[in-house]
Amino acid sequence: MSLEILGITVLWTFLFGYVIIGSIDYGAGFFNAYSIITGKQHILSRIIQQYLSPVWEITNVFFVFFFVGIVGFFPQTAYYIGTIFLVPGSIGLILLAIRGSYYAFETYSSRGHKGYAFMYGLTGLLIPASLSTVLAISEGGFVYLTNGSPVLDYAALFTSPLSWSIVVLSIVAVLYISAVFLTWYANQTGDVEATNLMRKYALIWALPLIITAGGIVYELSFHNPEHYEQIINLWWMFAVSFILWVLTVWFIWNRKNYGTAVWLLIGQFMFAFYAYGISHYPYILYPILTIHEGFTNRAMAISLVVVFILGFALLLPSLYLVFKLFLFNKEYVQGKYKK
Repeated sequence: MSLEILGITVLWTFLFGYVIIGSIDYGAGFFNAYSIITGKQHILSRIIQQYLSPVWEITNVFFVFFFVGIVGFFPQTAYYIGTIFLVPGSIGLILLAIRGSYYAFETYSSRGHKGYAFMYGLTGLLIPASLSTVLAISEGGFVYLTNGSPVLDYAALFTSPLSWSIVVLSIVAVLYISAVFLTWYANQTGDVEATNLMRKYALIWALPLIITAGGIVYELSFHNPEHYEQIINLWWMFAVSFILWVLTVWFIWNRKNYGTAVWLLIGQFMFAFYAYGISHYPYILYPILTIHEGFTNRAMAISLVVVFILGFALLLPSLYLVFKLFLFNKEYVQGKYKK
């Protein structure tokens, strides 16, 4: 395995961690807001607050690792990120700041404040929507060079069916991942009413997830035929992902083994996510930049790989402790935890 492939694999793994943990976090915020607005906060708010309290600050660790890493491994991307990704990236950072502020307001001031909860939940959907435009841009057709400088065609981006299908998928995926996880978590607390409500949400968003994912593949066949062909060559990985989706829905539908359903969900997205990444190889930005052209020198690459592996080795035990002390703590999940 070359250093370029090793580097991008490490970064893709951190991004996958962000997709899963971030989706649970963002979706939980939305469901909390939705429950307050619809008058169902007595069912969901306690469960969601129990989850969000210990983990909401952890989510962005994966995000920071990814962006620091991509600039370190692929310095040339900093030039493109600083120009064509400036607007969508800035919007994402602003939304992250707003979301953190409203979480503090909603948590430490008036519990159940509709305005704070609504803004917190709304930003939780807008953040993945804004960041997902980067995937659309990476498919090519939206960036052109003017005197050697990259320029983003916003009109083409905002009128492209591909970019909007990616945005819709990001929102649907957030809601589905979060609903499946919170179904399991509510079941762990012994709250039957909350479990049934989250189970209902999980089933509602299951079918739209597959439809929107298929829509992206369809749009790619017109927008980027080369990438589409690579995806078709990896059909078996997407087939495994689909089978895992079927099994996840089956367990939730039959009210069985919600914990197994969560692991199947993670497997489903892992196969699809890595298949997409492999099919995108070797491009970072079609057809301008590849991982080979923008890679750092060998000494820096080895140092970064070591640092990131050590960082991951520190991050995993930290996550384990958080989950062990809070989310998997029987007294905590049942609301009996005492400070």
